[in-house]
Amino acid sequence: MSPEMTRRSLVCKMVPASAVLAGLSLEEQILRAQESRPPSPPPPPRESLPTGKIGKHAVSRLILGGNLIGGWAHARDLMYVSALLKRYFTEEKILETMALAESQGINTINIHPNATAVVQRYWKEGRGKMLCMMQGFIDDSGSTDGLKKEVDDGAHAIYIQGNVGDEMVRRGKIDLIGKAVDFIRSQGIPAGVAAHQLSVVKACEENRIPVDFYVKTLHQTDYWSAKRPEQKDDVVSNRADNFWCVNPEETIAYMKTVRKPWIAYKVMAAGAIHPNRAFPYAFRGGADFIVAGIFDFQVQQDVQIALDALSKAKNRERPWMA
Repeated sequence: MSPEMTRRSLVCKMVPASAVLAGLSLEEQILRAQESRPPSPPPPPRESLPTGKIGKHAVSRLILGGNLIGGWAHARDLMYVSALLKRYFTEEKILETMALAESQGINTINIHPNATAVVQRYWKEGRGKMLCMMQGFIDDSGSTDGLKKEVDDGAHAIYIQGNVGDEMVRRGKIDLIGKAVDFIRSQGIPAGVAAHQLSVVKACEENRIPVDFYVKTLHQTDYWSAKRPEQKDDVVSNRADNFWCVNPEETIAYMKTVRKPWIAYKVMAAGAIHPNRAFPYAFRGGADFIVAGIFDFQVQQDVQIALDALSKAKNRERPWMA
């Protein structure tokens, strides 16, 4: 048999007849056949991803972020990126990403309540046992109805969302944060408070709010699109959407005095800082966990970076609080 016939015989075995009839080139047919095959699962990491306790749950020190799958890209002036993310992260892609992350040792996902249905589907279909940490929202009414729904939806931990925490403290509504924390804890679930501003953590500590964990931003300030001199420090009103932690060194220093678990978020400044720099900085700075928005094709690499960063943070100044 001639080399040409052998080549074409191979293609016929690889490619459906319908693709051949469609007039695709030989190279296109082979590519189409390869794309139709399910991807091989990556090998497990060389070592297990460490965990720490939040409440009764053993939570992986690297937590899967929810902003990417929700379409909140924080893409500065690239207006198409959030829409692109929503197109990329179909429900199936989210489920696939969660399963891939869990196979690599990430056992917790951080989500907005609007992503509850897809997480419940993940559990119902038996794809995995990913723990779910939900952002909680409160307002001046003091209603806990929204928090109760999150409890009923299966949240393993709930924390007051960062923008809400900032705004409540700015307006002197620390009592409403306290009421929400008390309610969450009364449901047998760990209660946290998130913030961009360090003043939120300070207010909770000074008022002895019984917070189980904090979710506080931490990132370097030397990236290209960082805070500009003319910008104010208020993250919530920052329409440029280019910074989330204005005082990282002060944050690191203060958190040394806080004897509760700390989950650092926005550690990559929404994709502006490579995890090779961001993860070690956060763990060395005292974070017990980090939340990272991760695409499916980044999971394996980011887990390995987290493992390396954790191994180099053993002698950090802040003791592990979880």
